[in-house]
Amino acid sequence: MPNQDALVLGRTDESGACCAGLLTAPLDEGQAVELAKVFKALGDPVRLRLLSMIASRAGGEVCVCDLTPAFDLSQPTISHHLKLLRQAGLIDCERRGTWVYYWLVPEMTDRLASILTRPAGEPLPDRTAAGAAS
Repeated sequence: MPNQDALVLGRTDESGACCAGLLTAPLDEGQAVELAKVFKALGDPVRLRLLSMIASRAGGEVCVCDLTPAFDLSQPTISHHLKLLRQAGLIDCERRGTWVYYWLVPEMTDRLASILTRPAGEPLPDRTAAGAAS
């Protein structure tokens, strides 16, 4: 099942360079809308747990049959949460017979990390000097 709804974060420009991170330049409106969709998907405790269970699974993938018993929720509710994670581009899946297997999309988590990471070697702002001036 290819993910038709995956978001594109960390787009590259003509030179092949990735877009600026959140801490290096303001996001434009389109970037903010796309990034908000991913964070919205991560903003639910059930979805965050599902993502963690999928990402930490030995072998890199997990059957939905192994995810559902970990929650006090119905199978359709778990499927809905998994669908939202897929639409955000965080996971992907494949049906094998009766079961669906899920895996993390590491490119997306890498993009999120790069957007939130400050450039290497850049010093932290000196908040004590700014506070003392007031």
